[in-house]
Amino acid sequence: MIQVAVMGYGTVGSGVVEVIEKNKEEINKKSNEALNIKYILDLRDFPGDPYEDKIVHDVEVILNDPEVQIICETMGGLKPAYEFTKRALMSGKSVCTSNKELVATHGPELIQIAHEHTCNYLFEASVGGGIPIIRPLNYSLTAEKIDAISGILNGTTNYILTKMEREGAAFEEVLKEAQEKGYAERNPEADIEGYDACRKIAILSSLMCGKNVRYQDIYTEGITKITADDFKYAKVMDCTIKLLGLAKEENGGLYAMVSPFLISKNHPLSMVNDVFNAVCVHGNMLGDSMYYGRGAGKLPTASAVVSDVVDCARHIGKIITCFWDAEDVKLTNVDEVERAFFVRVEKAKEQEAKETFGDVKEITAGVDGEFAFVTGRMSEKEFNEKAEKVGVISRIRFA
Repeated sequence: MIQVAVMGYGTVGSGVVEVIEKNKEEINKKSNEALNIKYILDLRDFPGDPYEDKIVHDVEVILNDPEVQIICETMGGLKPAYEFTKRALMSGKSVCTSNKELVATHGPELIQIAHEHTCNYLFEASVGGGIPIIRPLNYSLTAEKIDAISGILNGTTNYILTKMEREGAAFEEVLKEAQEKGYAERNPEADIEGYDACRKIAILSSLMCGKNVRYQDIYTEGITKITADDFKYAKVMDCTIKLLGLAKEENGGLYAMVSPFLISKNHPLSMVNDVFNAVCVHGNMLGDSMYYGRGAGKLPTASAVVSDVVDCARHIGKIITCFWDAEDVKLTNVDEVERAFFVRVEKAKEQEAKETFGDVKEITAGVDGEFAFVTGRMSEKEFNEKAEKVGVISRIRFA
């Protein structure tokens, strides 16, 4: 029997316990050995909880028990998760986590420590909740040269943008509703400013290139400036607006960014709505593949954590290969990347905009007092210089 401990008995941690207990027969069969939850670490007491007898308040109980071979870290954040995880790995215990912040910040270091102590650090649940994407990048697509990854990586912002498009509602109005329904946090900054998606694309792009992409180096822009009028224009162009995380190899370099993008209604990501997530991966042999599902939530995320537990159980005393070196990648400056832009300016500036941006395609959507247009392809730097000269109401990139 393999003894498992859970660190953090919140939403995901309690989900991990539920998945292991509810699917015990299936999980034990696939693990080739029975799994048993021996400890659950939390500062709180849970009187009346069916697993009350497994609750411990001191991490030393788990770290010093030689019977515990696998730990699920579902605490979130860096402190004390980093210290606990590092010590667990150094004692030869494999760790499975949903903690994207920890993985994005210390991933290569923790993988290295795990391998030095013949155990594993797995993090399928850190990106895309229950969507299997880490494992395909690590195993299924190893014959491929992956040159691009793009995805809808945050369910909160996708829900907000979907509602804005369907109902013509304002951002603030939909955000408030999302908070009331529990889809958005009371402090939604990490979601709506793109920070959550940034950490996720940092993890995916690191696995894509095999080196460390620092999330701090990724250009990140949220959805707070998107308006109902933007969706009126998008509809005319047969497009929608999605917050995308992108990583792409181009001209010998790698760039990564998070930003709202206009995408064609013919693109598969345009059909990913509400709290669902999806990731598109492009390989030089396979072409495009797409991974879709619930990107958050108690049981989908817990399912991904437990899938890693099963993987660790199958590989006790063996290293599961993960291609993510500690060497930092110098990203291409986003200013150098070329694309087309959708731009809105005041009607009085129409002539100036045409003279500055050259040959543009006018877009009309019944919005008074504005001149809206699509530019030709140009670098971000060139666009920003021209936009500053004219003074624009807003701009959205084309994917």
